[in-house]
Parts: sequence; C-alpha cells; structure tokens
Amino acid sequence: MTEQTNETLILAIETSCDETAAAVVSNGCRIKSSVVASQARLHERFGGVVPEIASRAHVEQILPVVREAMEQADVVPEQLAAVAVANQPGLTIALMVGVTAAKTLAWAWQKPLIAVNHIHAHFQSAMLEQADTIELPAAALIVSGGHTNLYDAESCLELKLLGKTIDDAAGEAFDKVAAILNLPYPGGPSIEKAARQGNPGAIAFPRTLLGKTSLDFSFSGLKTAVLYHCQGQDMKGQNRVPAMSPQEIADIAASFQAAVVDVLVEKTRRAVEQVGARTILIGGGVAANGALRQAMESLAARQHLRLLIAHKRLCTDNAAMIAALAYHKYRAGLFAPMSLEPKATG
Repeated sequence: MTEQTNETLILAIETSCDETAAAVVSNGCRIKSSVVASQARLHERFGGVVPEIASRAHVEQILPVVREAMEQADVVPEQLAAVAVANQPGLTIALMVGVTAAKTLAWAWQKPLIAVNHIHAHFQSAMLEQADTIELPAAALIVSGGHTNLYDAESCLELKLLGKTIDDAAGEAFDKVAAILNLPYPGGPSIEKAARQGNPGAIAFPRTLLGKTSLDFSFSGLKTAVLYHCQGQDMKGQNRVPAMSPQEIADIAASFQAAVVDVLVEKTRRAVEQVGARTILIGGGVAANGALRQAMESLAARQHLRLLIAHKRLCTDNAAMIAALAYHKYRAGLFAPMSLEPKATG
C-alpha cells in the first residue's frame, strides 16, 4: 500500500458519453492509475452512440472500473483528498451514472466532492505528466466528436471561450464522412487509416473559415461537399452513394482530412495572434489524428511557440484529465454540494 506522503490524491470518474472511466491522479499531474472501459463495439452497428445503451453499460461497468483504478493505484479511501466527477456536458443519462457513483463514494468516504466540466478537462490532458511549468496564456483547442472549441487559457481555472462550432463538430464530421464512405465506426481512426493511401490534393473540398477574423467552426458544408462528390452531380438529393474503388475512397478521405486540418490550424493560428499566446494546447479525440498533430507541430515551429498535445492515450475520454482539473479546484476550495446534478450542456 502507498505510504503516507504529501501527495494530494484524487479519484475521478468520467461517464459523459460511451467510455466508463476512473483514475487516481497525484498532485494534478502524476497518473497513478487510469482505467477506461470502452463501449465502441456496442455502438458500432448503429454508427453512433445510443444513449440508453451507453447508460446501461455504465451501470454495469462503473463499480468494477472504480475498483480497478483504486487497486492499480494501490490506494485506499483514507488516502484520497477528494472524489471528482464529470457532470457536464454530455449525455444526461450517462452522466447521471457517474455523478451518482461519485456522490455515493464521497458521502460514504466522507470526502469533498468536486464537479468538473468534461470539455475543460480535455485542456488538462495536454498538460498531464509535464515536468516543467507551462507558459500562459495559451490558445487551447479542444476538438472531439461533440465539440470543437477554442479557448484563451489564462490559467487552469480561467478559460475564456473564443470560438466554437456552429453546426457539426470536427469529430462528428469524421463519423459522418466515414459513414458516407462505408468505413467503420468510429470514423476518426477509419478516415485517418484510409487517408494514408490517398492524395490530400486530389479533391478541392471547401475550407469554411466564416470570415477573416472568425474563430468559430463549421464543418457541415464540408460534409455535404463530400456527399455530393460521392453521389455525383446528377444524384443530388438521393440517399445513396455509388460503389467506389479503394483508391477513390482513400483520395476522398485524404482530401477531407486535409480540409479539416487546414481549418483547425488556421483558426488556432488566429487565436494565438488574438490572445498573444506563448503555448498551444490541444486535446480531445480528434487530437489523436496524425495529420493534425504534424500540422500543429509545423505551426508551432513557424510561430516559435510551445506545443503541447495530449498523449494519444489521453485524447479520448478518460478520468485522469478529470482528476487533473479537479486538483486545481481542490486547491481553490471549489467543492460541489451533494445535490449536484448532471447537465447536458456546459
């Protein structure tokens, strides 16, 4: 069992969508355990997350996942400083499972309860396990299946929203384009894999920038452009896509991916300029995309900025990032009441 030290150990729970996760993190940066039970196979045949199925799977997995996280960390409840949970945003019936579990454990173990915004926690995933001090302010891009947001990160607890998606988020666009191309769910990894064999300049898909100074995102038009390209001009409005060769699919995937990456990089560049950022932070599921990571590395090199992108294992939903943000809220005394409820938006 871990010896008593000056560590601040926080157990965190994450059930905002289709991963049941628990983690124990020390002092907001050292991951002692991180356990994630994925539901991807349950939702694959539906091409997206089914809330009722997700909630039922969370109920089945939550206690085993928490137990495993505690055992891997070699920690007992008495050593914990607090219990944290993602209570927003997400699927309400999925969040409810995690919130209920966290409140129960906090009450039973007599520990403070900390509520965490799931999207803000992705910002922490880029800084986890970093040994040195992060130079702030930073431009933070959170890009996932449900959200594509840009923030001015003045501190770990002070995030100013600069821009967000006005329709489809980047990850959602990946899923929808993968469905058009008959590629497996989830769409992000499938598109990236297909794109490796394709020509990113094969098709001139649009880059929707919404004006010279806008920091908002729109990927709906790009998704529609892919659909029309696949259907052919004479087939608009018909709900079918003709058979395509593997090379055609690869070229479409590569061209689509290039368009998404170009928009994400340009908007991040604008945010850096607007806030005078010294650092770029990137988190969220789409941050695992290799083409995006390379493009952001080039941007950072050109602008002489430090770039921190979440490790690939921390890009998708996890509880370690929840615990990392909770540490800063713990130090600030920002605790939640036992009446805490889940919120779909936030």
